[in-house]
Amino acid sequence: MFDYSDDHLKRILKRTKVIAVVGVSMNPVRPSYYVARYLALKGYRVIPVNPGHAGQRLFGETVRAGLSEISEPVDMVDIFRRSEAVPPIVEEALEAFPGLKTIWMQIGIEHAEAAARAEARGVDVIQNRCPKIEYQRLFGELRMGGFATGIISSKL
Repeated sequence: MFDYSDDHLKRILKRTKVIAVVGVSMNPVRPSYYVARYLALKGYRVIPVNPGHAGQRLFGETVRAGLSEISEPVDMVDIFRRSEAVPPIVEEALEAFPGLKTIWMQIGIEHAEAAARAEARGVDVIQNRCPKIEYQRLFGELRMGGFATGIISSKL
C-alpha cells in the first residue's frame, strides 16, 4: 500500500476541477461508472474516456476515444485500466495536457515506471487508491456505515 498523507490527498482533491476518467463504463453497476458519477455530482467536470463508447453522452459530456481527443485542460487523469495498460495512458496524458497536475490509478492499479515518468515531469501520482473513497473519507461523508473517518462532526 502506498503511504499518502491525508493533507496531500486533500490538497489534490481540492485543487482539481477537471478529471478525465479513462476506462469509464456506461454500465451503472461498474465501479468506473459510479465513481465518475459521484465525482461529477461533487462538482468536478468529468470527461469520460473509452474508445468502445466514443461519441455517446455520459454525465453531460461526450465520451472520448482517447485523451488526445480532449482539447480543454485537464487537472487529473483517473485510470480504470489494468496496470499493464498504464504506461501508454500516462504518456498520452503527459503529451496532451501540459498543465496536468495528477495521475490517479484506481484500487489495484500500480505501475512504478509510469509513475516515475509522470513524477519526473512534476505530476503528482496516486496509486492503488480511489478518489471517491478518499473524498468521502477526508471530507466527512463516510459515517453510519462502520467506517472510522477520524473526523468528528455533528452532521448526520
